Amino acid sequence: MTATNKQVTLKDYVSGFPKESDFDFTTTTVELRVPEGSNSVLVKNLYLSCDPYMRTRMSKPKPSTALAQAYALGQPINGYGVSRVIESGHPDYKKGDLLWGFVGWEEYSVITPMNRMHFKIQHTDVPLSYYTGLLGMPGMTAYAGFYEICSPKEGETVYVSAASGAVGQLVGQFAKMMGCYVVGSAGSKEKVDLLKTKFGFDDAFNYKEEQDLSAALKRCFPKGIDIYFENVGGKMLDAVLLNMNPHGRIAVCGMISQYNLENQEGVHNLSNIIYKRIRIQGFVVSDFYDKIPKFLEFVLPQIKEGKITYVEDVAEGIEKGPEALIGLFHGKNVGKQVVVIARE
Repeated sequence: MTATNKQVTLKDYVSGFPKESDFDFTTTTVELRVPEGSNSVLVKNLYLSCDPYMRTRMSKPKPSTALAQAYALGQPINGYGVSRVIESGHPDYKKGDLLWGFVGWEEYSVITPMNRMHFKIQHTDVPLSYYTGLLGMPGMTAYAGFYEICSPKEGETVYVSAASGAVGQLVGQFAKMMGCYVVGSAGSKEKVDLLKTKFGFDDAFNYKEEQDLSAALKRCFPKGIDIYFENVGGKMLDAVLLNMNPHGRIAVCGMISQYNLENQEGVHNLSNIIYKRIRIQGFVVSDFYDKIPKFLEFVLPQIKEGKITYVEDVAEGIEKGPEALIGLFHGKNVGKQVVVIARE
């Protein structure tokens, strides 16, 4: 048996902000079986994850971005998704199993399950879409960056940029659980209200309305910042360095303000790192995937008891995929951006 398979491909490498015209849709045919003796798995994709790092993969290949390999032109782009197994030649997967991990932006994908790239879903009493966010890569990013890198202590002050996004909304809630004072920034009144009323941040501000970011941070943190969860970079990082406390920690998760720039902005207040003994650490979430069982053991009860709130921004249909992905870089999403291919 065969089925049609609609795919999202990249036409050409992107310079500046991506546009919908940079993408194309193709329709191919896929056989609904795997070759005999193969260890590959045919999956039907249910949910696709839109993530900021995907922008770096749209640019012309560069040796310095080896961890984020550039997309192949004319081929389906790929990223994290949630899928159901249709046919399997792999001993660890059988028909009907659910998994999350790397798949193509298409209705069906043939994958060879790999360690740290594909994960069988064991807990199905939560929304499956959560495995694109709260229970998947973004959730692990928040957990590893905050607990493993920032080493938080009760009573510390925590600042989260891009705080209403897939990762930031969780970092803020984890920090509140630790008894920290938490402030977030976002790019609209709606998002700022969400941070304070739904996610429990102590305070929040719209960075677009602030003439002086350093002054805004000083207003929110009169005693300084102990922990900064970095999602933005550029001018925001510069302002944060002026307001960090001695022995502060900065977990560098992303720098979305820089991804679409031909010449990235410089940071001018770096001497503060010396005198304040600030520790800045970048990280890649896959380095911490061995901690997924520990993470799930921690977070699943919090979800079921209603102690964690998670907001998704859902686009229906693969045809809406490029628009949803591009929207990330213009701040259009409210919460975790998900594309639904098929709910079952």
